[in-house]
Amino acid sequence: MTTHASNSAKIIPHPAKRTGKGRPPPEAKASAVFLSEALSQINEGATFLDRLSLDEIERLRAISSRLTVEEGETIFMQGDLHSGIFLIESGRVRTYYAGPSGKEITLAYWTPGHFCGGPDVFGGGLHIWSATAVERTKLSYLPGNKLRHLAETVPKIALALIDGAVAKGKCYSALVQMLGTRSVTERLAQLLLILASVDGRSDDSKMIVDRRITREQLANIVGSTRQWVTSTLSRFQRSGSISIDRNTIIINDPDDLRLQS
Repeated sequence: MTTHASNSAKIIPHPAKRTGKGRPPPEAKASAVFLSEALSQINEGATFLDRLSLDEIERLRAISSRLTVEEGETIFMQGDLHSGIFLIESGRVRTYYAGPSGKEITLAYWTPGHFCGGPDVFGGGLHIWSATAVERTKLSYLPGNKLRHLAETVPKIALALIDGAVAKGKCYSALVQMLGTRSVTERLAQLLLILASVDGRSDDSKMIVDRRITREQLANIVGSTRQWVTSTLSRFQRSGSISIDRNTIIINDPDDLRLQS
């Protein structure tokens, strides 16, 4: 079932809540994850509202509705009527596409500062993919008709939306390039490097990925099966590129893994 926004509270997510010299608060450090050649662009879209003044932020706040989505709940479904966008205030959102056979491919995991619900940000048409909450997630819903009016009357809001749409375009372009030019083994190796870069930590020359992501989730991102991911991780482990324990994946030799990506 699609989640519906409540009008009981008005809020805009963290890009509007500025601290210091316009910097977002610490929780903004959580990064989006999707397949990409360029790690520097992974979280680019999280700052798309940063160009707005406090007055312009208030204009957005006035049309927004706050909702909380529990882990595993649907935000919108592929084929639903498109009516607006959802700004992520906290938590994580998975967007995915389901083919006619029912097989799913994960497009991205989005984090605070990003929006989901495009490409029809002003509403109209049908959603061409689905979104679910990976964990308890707070969102601000912006109805498309009201957002269109703001874009027509407040130029900087229109520019901010363009910034957000450009970042999304880069994301899905990067995904298509990876799916079209890299083998599934190369995609998995690259995904491990992405996870280590955006959501891991370093220990000397090693990179450590905390195992918040399951093998099934890895498979849905690279376009394979859980069994294949398990087998390939074991092969990476036998080669010495990675080590696996119950809670972490340790990339022992990032350069060697890069050769496989």
